[in-house]
Amino acid sequence: MRDPIRVVLADYANPVHAAALVMLLDAYARDPMGGGEPLCDYAKARLVPSLAARAQAYSVLAFASVDDSVPVGVVNCIEGFSTFKCLPLVNVHDVAVLAGYRGLRIGEQMLALAERIARERGACKLTLEVLSGNAGAQKLYRRVGFAYCELDPAMGQAGFMQKWLE
Repeated sequence: MRDPIRVVLADYANPVHAAALVMLLDAYARDPMGGGEPLCDYAKARLVPSLAARAQAYSVLAFASVDDSVPVGVVNCIEGFSTFKCLPLVNVHDVAVLAGYRGLRIGEQMLALAERIARERGACKLTLEVLSGNAGAQKLYRRVGFAYCELDPAMGQAGFMQKWLE
């Protein structure tokens, strides 16, 4: 029998939390849904201090141990701003659960805490991106209340685009 899952707001100054965050994000990056490539050394070294330097960022961690020795999930969130509502919004930038722990509703628990924190910050909504081929994640997001963005059905759904600046 496994220990109960413990979901917490990450403390970037806590070395255990910092190491967990980097390990989990690297595992996610290596996964096909994260691109299949490990984090670069620069990102590994600078991730936690860079998040800690941004008041608009927060992370949620899940542990399968009472002493935080078995990290199993991470959600990284970054506050933005809704010009239409003139209120903050929170973008759920990363959601990852280690493969051996998927299907246990850990993502749901982490997103619930991320939402509570967003509400405490006065955010009007949560946003996220999901790959069209990631059916499991889409099912999770729908289950916890996410839907594709649509302002006017005649105009269709919004799509996520990017342009690299490096």
